[in-house]
Parts: sequence; C-alpha cells; structure tokens
Amino acid sequence: MKIYEDIERLLDYGLHKQMISVWDIDYVRNSLFRLFQLNGEKKVQVQNERIPESPVDILESMLDYAVEQNLIEDDSITEKDLFDPKIMDCLVPAPSAVIKDFYEKYESEGAEAATRDFYQLSKDTNYIRTDRIAKNMHWYSETEYGDLEITINLSKPEKDPKAIAAAKNNKEANYPDCLLCKENVGYAGRLDHPARDNHRIIPVDLEGEHWFLQYSPYVYYNEHAIVLSREHRPMKINKESFDRLLDFTHQFPHYFIGSNADLPIVGGSILSHDHFQGGHHEFPMAKAPLESVFEVSGFEDVQAGIVRWPMSVIRLSSENRERLSELADVVLSSWRNYSDPEAEIYSETNGEMHNTVTPIARKRESRFELDLVLRNNRTSEEHPLGIFHPHEEVHHIKKENIGLIEVMGLAVLPGRLVKEMDTLVDYIANGELDGKAQENEDIAKHVPWAKQITAEVDDFSSENIHRLLKNEIGRRFSEVLEHAGVYKRTETGRQAFGRFIKQLG
Repeated sequence: MKIYEDIERLLDYGLHKQMISVWDIDYVRNSLFRLFQLNGEKKVQVQNERIPESPVDILESMLDYAVEQNLIEDDSITEKDLFDPKIMDCLVPAPSAVIKDFYEKYESEGAEAATRDFYQLSKDTNYIRTDRIAKNMHWYSETEYGDLEITINLSKPEKDPKAIAAAKNNKEANYPDCLLCKENVGYAGRLDHPARDNHRIIPVDLEGEHWFLQYSPYVYYNEHAIVLSREHRPMKINKESFDRLLDFTHQFPHYFIGSNADLPIVGGSILSHDHFQGGHHEFPMAKAPLESVFEVSGFEDVQAGIVRWPMSVIRLSSENRERLSELADVVLSSWRNYSDPEAEIYSETNGEMHNTVTPIARKRESRFELDLVLRNNRTSEEHPLGIFHPHEEVHHIKKENIGLIEVMGLAVLPGRLVKEMDTLVDYIANGELDGKAQENEDIAKHVPWAKQITAEVDDFSSENIHRLLKNEIGRRFSEVLEHAGVYKRTETGRQAFGRFIKQLG
C-alpha cells in the first residue's frame, strides 16, 4: 500500500532534517503504524528520489489515506489540520530536547544562530505552514513616510461551518485557556481549537519572570515570534513591561520586540494573555528618522525625540536600559492621565480610561531604543469604531484594528482585496466605473477612491492599472495610520503634541 511508502518517505525526510536519528527509525515507524492503525510490515523499498525540503506533499498523500480509511471524519481542511500535526509529532523531538538544543546553540554560537535553527525546525515540522504562507501577496509602496510594507493575507483557511458551530456550542471547553497558553504544547486540538501536537516553545526568563518564545504559525515577516507569559493574565502595559521588553533585546539583540496596547480598539486580537511580538525584521517605522528632539528634566542622559511617522511616536534611546525604562514610565504615567480637549484627547469618560501606548524595543549596537506610540481608544457618534481608528472613507481597504504590526508600517490586509482589485482593474480598463462597478456591491465601495487615482491616468492597460492600485493601496494605508495618530500631522497637531511634551518636565 502507498501509505507504507509514504511512511518511509517521511522517515527519510525526518533524517534529512535531523529531527530523528537512525536509532529512532523503528520507534517512529511503529508510532506511525499505530497512528494509521496499520498492522505493519517490513520496511518497504522506496525508489531513490530527491528528499523534499517540505513535508507537505507527503502529508497530503497520507491525509488522503486517512480520509479513505475514515481516520478523518470529513474531507475538510479543519479535520485535516487536526490530523497532520499528529503525523509530524511522531518525528518532532521532545520539548526538553528542543530546549536543550536551543540553549546549547545559544551558548556556542549566539542568539541569532539559536533562533535561526528553532525557526527552521518550526518550518520543517509544518507547525509554520510555509506552503500556505507562500500564497500571501507582499510588496512595498512609496509614501511620504518611506516605503510601507503591504501584505494581503491569503494563508489562513476560512473556517468551515462545522468549526463555527463547534465554537458556538462548546461553551464548557476551557483548556487551554487561550491560543497563547503554554499548555498548547502537544495539545490534540478540537474543531474550535487548532491542533498543536507538533508545537514547541522555549523558556525565556525576563526580569526574573518565566516567559516563553515561540513562532506564529502564520508568519507575516522573518522569524515572526510570540513571547508569552507563563501565567494566563490580561495584557497590561506598565514599567515592568518596558523592563521585560528591554531585557529581551539584551538577550536577543538581533530581534525587535513590542507589545500591542492593552485596551480594546487600539489593542491586539488577544488581550486576555500577556504577550509580546518580535522577530528578525526591520520595519518601516524603525527606519523613520527623528523630526525633532527634546529633553526631559532629570533624564538629560536619555535621548528623546518625535519620530517622523503618521502616528504619534516618541523615541527614547540610551545605553542604560534601566534609565530608558524609567523615562518610558514617566511618559506612560503622564499620558494615562493626560487630556487636551482642544486636540479631542480625553484620558477618561464616564470612568472609562482611554490612553495607553504601543511600545516597541530594539537594540542598535550599544544603545537600547524604545518607541512609544501614543494611543487613545475613545469613540464618538461620528466615529463609533474609534476616533483614532481607520475612518469610514478608508474601510474599503482596512477596517480592522491597528495593532502592533500595522503601527510599525506593515499592513495586513484581508484576502478579499485580491479578487476585488482584479475586478476593479477590469472595470477601470473598460471604462465602467460609472456603470457595472457601481452595481457590484463588492466593488462600489472602491469607486470614489478609484476615480480619484485614475483622474490623471493616460495608460489604462490592465498592467499599468494593477501597478497603480498596488502603490495607491500603500498610500491609503498611510492615511489609515494618520487616522490612528492622536496628533495629526498639521501645524495644529504639532502644537498639541508639543503641549504634551512640555508638561513631561
């Protein structure tokens, strides 16, 4: 049977990727026999073939067999995604072995080598589904703030109706507490919770507290890492957060690390578990220069300035990370209670607090650097989703919250845009913006924008319109970020920002 050949191919793959050794072969083979409910037979000879760099083709063949044998209830992505981690888990080293290898590499070759190898393992085990991530579209768009990064997310499969129903009906399931808890390591999963059989994490102590390093299954940039608290507790930005972020950059100086804000609307998608995001990537915001500098009394040893960026960013820099954290705490404490009615900024209304920050840390040679992005989550009748949130005129491109990744200049846009842009190009090329485009409910929302950007266009070829729309999406994203900025990039906005800076001391 072909399943026996697939098992041998997977064993060869595991040996090639050094996930298993020759001493593990019989054990792993029998584990796979047990998983597929096979009686087993002596080793099947497989024709000499090139060992693949990814297990995806082998896994797809094995999943087809599992469906045929009713080992998987339905031939659906959800069911298959619950089963293939169990296949790979037969090859993945135990958590203790992964941790041991990581820190041996860290001690012998350094932090960059340790994370590089752990990231590669996460891809080799299919925990990071590189075949799906490859479907994402990615490009840079030139704007007045530099080249912003754009990605259209095509990697996450849509939930099927059974998974949606399971999530709705399974009210009593509370293990693990959330998708970020350390207890996800090795978890079998269920229809409303992904399988994590092949998942591994690395313990990292931050300021004497236990945290863990893992990678996002759907990475948006190189070595897209998640650093999570051992304790399932709500997100909270405070001085301890700054201390931990800077401690992490001390241990992993090649990584940036940041935190989503700790309030709804301006925060991330998971506020129930304290965590950070980091990685080996330089975002557009990190390249943005200071447009002005200032001093805070008592902190003359810490460089401070305002970043030339569509959002309102204070950058602090020092060789002394303790002093850097102390000044960051001064900024945060002041901002938490700061109101400026003239700038529409209120720290609280009806007892609800509105001000917080999105902090991002990095290390540049001997200096630690901390960006503090000022955030406010107040809503109004005119802007029910948030005053400092993408406004309605840009919702055709981006309606979702502006979290850490977007703050730094990487737009994560919905997959619907691919089909919508292709259709819009056809309408523009055929001169149908006032006709068919208006009648198509998926496209009508783009028409006012499309008319603006094609008003001066001479070349209406599909190729040129595609190129134009991609670049204009980036410029639209810069508008999204401007909407999220608490101080607008006008003379009035600069004066208001200056008032806040002045009261720091």
